[in-house]
Amino acid sequence: MPATTATTQDFVPYATAAIDFHRALNIPAGPLVASRAELDSLHEHLVSLHGLLDAHAQRTYPLLPGEGDHLKAARTRLGQAADHLHTAYHCSPRPGTGEVPSPDACRARLPEGAPELTICRRHQETAQLVRRRTTPADLHSPFTGLVRR
Repeated sequence: MPATTATTQDFVPYATAAIDFHRALNIPAGPLVASRAELDSLHEHLVSLHGLLDAHAQRTYPLLPGEGDHLKAARTRLGQAADHLHTAYHCSPRPGTGEVPSPDACRARLPEGAPELTICRRHQETAQLVRRRTTPADLHSPFTGLVRR
């Protein structure tokens, strides 16, 4: 595997710094309800991380199964975290009215129309990848990585 060269640009540290900067500037101390826009942005970010880890897991596993197992486990957990953010989005107050959906409406996950449908479409695309790359046992296991020595 080639080492990182001077011409290779690694943008992940910049993304991490941007999230830290966003939190410092936009999340005040004290109680605050996350807006739907914030939850949508966080969901999009997790889905992007999921895709990055999926690419690494797929390439690494054939060469180093031990490392690949842990990358797959991290990918699985990010998929689960994105699922929770998607659910939190549908449980959060609607813009304009401030209406909080009922628990039944949240569980039904009925699309609310554009632009809210964007998070659902993104989530469904990620869910398809999760279903292709993981088993039900992986999703329900408290530990998804095998230990290889």
